[in-house]
Amino acid sequence: MSLFVEAVFANERKEMSEQPTSLEDVKKYALGEWESLAIELRPTEDRTGSGKITPTYLRRHFTFEEADKFTGVITMFADDYGEAPTMEFEFKGDLKWGGVHPIANGAWSIDYVLAEGFSVTPLHEQTAQLLNQGRPNGIAPFKVGQKADILKKAFPLFQIVEGQVVSDYDLIYFSHGLLFMGAKHVDGTPFDKPERRPHQLQIPLQRKPRQRTEKSGERYETRTQMVVVYRPCILNSMDDCL
Repeated sequence: MSLFVEAVFANERKEMSEQPTSLEDVKKYALGEWESLAIELRPTEDRTGSGKITPTYLRRHFTFEEADKFTGVITMFADDYGEAPTMEFEFKGDLKWGGVHPIANGAWSIDYVLAEGFSVTPLHEQTAQLLNQGRPNGIAPFKVGQKADILKKAFPLFQIVEGQVVSDYDLIYFSHGLLFMGAKHVDGTPFDKPERRPHQLQIPLQRKPRQRTEKSGERYETRTQMVVVYRPCILNSMDDCL
């Protein structure tokens, strides 16, 4: 494998050490694509009303865009290591920035307003069957691998009523080049109301590696830029070395 040392990496190195705190800097820093480090585990409230808390395995992929827009994709799995995908959600819309969040210096309240897109794709036959059991009139039958638009449509299984614009009341924070959202409540309740906004930090997302395309003869090769950062470590301050 070839090692490329170029001036273009200067921004990546700077980015790894920065910790934005002002709202303006946080907005700029967020721009781009972010993804899960690995399969994540979170508690989820049983939407049937049984009160049972179930484990949910998933991966997240978020893109923060100009003009306070975003796109999110959450892929769910039936196992610990992401070998059995079950369902995928895609949503897009507006970011509404709030005030300072008290969990950490540089943390801010943020609302994700799903005003432009909300879809679900069953990735397993049993998932399609489950979705079809609670499918209201006006939504075509779910089929494996086919994306279904449910934006502003009634969907009792997800506790969504006709015309509702779904919002998620969350927080955002950056440290050591990682993006932290809010930790899910241990009782599985969603962030569907302002009073349910989270208080702690969730497993972080990493910035998706940037890629460049090089022309080699008649071929184009895509190389992932690798960033190697050498930072001095103070033995009594391990946080600076992580």
